[in-house]
Amino acid sequence: METLTLVLQQATVCLGGLGALMHRWVPSAGRLRLVSLSGLTPLSAEAWADLHAEQDVAPVRAMRGGDFVWVGGDSLGVGAAGTAAVPLLGADGPVGVLSVLTADVPGEVQRSFLRAVAGWAAGRLGGGPGIPAGPGPVAGAERSVRMGELTAALAEAVTSQDVAEVFAKHVLAPFGADGLMFTVLEGGRVHVVASIGYPQEFLEAVRDTPVSASAPALDVVRTRVPRFVESGTEFLQRYPTMRDLWELAPKEAWAFLPLMVSGRVLGVCAVSFGHPRSFGDEDRTLLTALGGLVGQALERARLYDVEHARSQELQRGLLPRMLPRLPATSAAARYLPAGRDEDVGGDWYDVIPLSADRVALVIGDVMGHGITEAAIMGRLRTAVRTLADLEMPPDELFIHLNDLVSDLGEDSYATCLYAVFDPVAGRCTYSLAGHPPPVVVHPDGTVHIPDVSPDPPLGAAEPPFDTHRLDLPDESLIVLCTDGLVESPTRDVDQGLAQLRQIVSQAAAHTAYFDPAGEDSDVRHLEDLCDTVVSALLPDPGQTNDDAGLLIVHTRCTAAGDVASCSFPEGPQAAGLARAYVRERLDVWGLEELVPATELLVSELVGNVVRHAKGPIRLRLIRSHSLTCEVYDGSLTTPRMRRATYTDEGGRGLQLVAALSQRWGARYLDDGKCIWTEQDIPRGDASGEPGLVHAASAV
Repeated sequence: METLTLVLQQATVCLGGLGALMHRWVPSAGRLRLVSLSGLTPLSAEAWADLHAEQDVAPVRAMRGGDFVWVGGDSLGVGAAGTAAVPLLGADGPVGVLSVLTADVPGEVQRSFLRAVAGWAAGRLGGGPGIPAGPGPVAGAERSVRMGELTAALAEAVTSQDVAEVFAKHVLAPFGADGLMFTVLEGGRVHVVASIGYPQEFLEAVRDTPVSASAPALDVVRTRVPRFVESGTEFLQRYPTMRDLWELAPKEAWAFLPLMVSGRVLGVCAVSFGHPRSFGDEDRTLLTALGGLVGQALERARLYDVEHARSQELQRGLLPRMLPRLPATSAAARYLPAGRDEDVGGDWYDVIPLSADRVALVIGDVMGHGITEAAIMGRLRTAVRTLADLEMPPDELFIHLNDLVSDLGEDSYATCLYAVFDPVAGRCTYSLAGHPPPVVVHPDGTVHIPDVSPDPPLGAAEPPFDTHRLDLPDESLIVLCTDGLVESPTRDVDQGLAQLRQIVSQAAAHTAYFDPAGEDSDVRHLEDLCDTVVSALLPDPGQTNDDAGLLIVHTRCTAAGDVASCSFPEGPQAAGLARAYVRERLDVWGLEELVPATELLVSELVGNVVRHAKGPIRLRLIRSHSLTCEVYDGSLTTPRMRRATYTDEGGRGLQLVAALSQRWGARYLDDGKCIWTEQDIPRGDASGEPGLVHAASAV
């Protein structure tokens, strides 16, 4: 009955009706009994629930007469102008009646459509092949059945391409056609929204052309009447200006059908044939009826296409458009929304550069999927980036994030993994809030999943949060995912993680992830691995019931020769000793150009420790794509830039630091703090080029 309901819905739309009913004929009782309805309540249709053969109403008239009828009047009190009814004819006589309550008298095209649908519905209702109602050869029954099948299939089509594929499957073969093109009119131009059987050069030639330059489309739009062209010779006689276009796709017969929606022309459906063909009355009637049927379906599909495009743009705006390629990491990612109808969701990922070449890795999942969850995800991602810039450790960051999620309401929850990779220490520090653990691939191909217990999800957790640590060898992979990737109705999270572990282990054994021919090759390997994981765990993403996120990161540790550290005594001499150490180290690294600026930075920062903080004083220099200068002290006081007046003798130190460095900041430790600066290394003086990025892929 669900399929019959879809047919009733489509019949209602195509006739501009208020509702539709289907009755089954019961010969033994001599009655028509209601079996399905659409757009009407059972109460409003109660008067027609059981009709005897002598009643003077539209369904009974259609069954007695064996043909289409339209009876004026609002028989059911729903505001209809009348009722269109057509009998459902089986091999042994009538099996029922299809009725549509309409707001106006149906036209011939609508009547033809209703007859075609009735031929198919009769087979469904009676259990055998249906026969089209009204005059016409019995040979048309098969095509009418196909039209009914088309109606049901179009009711389930979602996108414009779906509509084209359904049309091609149910119409092109029965009519012997080999080409199809749907065009719509927008802003006085013709836009191709779907096509089958045309070469790309032809589609490029007709893309976004003015209506005035497309003679067949202009003809159909102006007259609202189908045009049937039975040979290439006839086509060129009618439209001589179209010869160049015809030579790109030399078809030999066409049916140009207006796509009508609510009394207006949406566009044109062009059905083409590779051989000359004549169109009989039955062909013309059925093809014309299809214009209205497909027009409604295409209009609905285009609305979906627009919403789909907007949703995708929203999701792209909420997720990183680019993942940074940093000295310590390269990364690739994927996002797959839940199911076919959802384009946005609450899963997110991020890679955030921190000071001293450290990198924050984030992946999270807001419970549920849809616009609301996407908006919450956007807020959380922004909050994480803001808190990460404050150089908070993972457990402390989760405390603030948990408060934010709790403030969103009792029904708001999110899982998250936040990790900080330190390439100098070769260590990854992370916290889990209801989230799957990381999967670590070592350079030798072994795969490790830490056996840790995550804290409850954000919004349900009570601080404090646990902190976990991983010592990572140089050239390791970290694989982070949301539960939608590893959990499904057929497997639990543990089974999914085991499968993920097997997939990345096999991939690492067959691919040289750890010996790339440059950074571009590194990223390509990661992209390929993302595709491998997704295709193995989610072979049919359209059938998933949860969003899925995947982030794969290739980590690189800082070479020991690129790090230099020295401690200094507390006292005025510390600044001079620090300057001397800077000159010596930068000379060894071949960075003489940076010596003057770095001396000033170190002198100012060490001097601030002597004047305003306390020891011990330690200086650390890191060379990578930039030169990082860190000064450690034993005080937790916060450095603050202020505006100095003309008469102030001090207060300009941090302004000088900001002017000389690319960026600067502070991070706090258990026993003090670190003030750091970064300076760009002149091109050619470093082992790599700064600022390289690559696009993050999202499916």
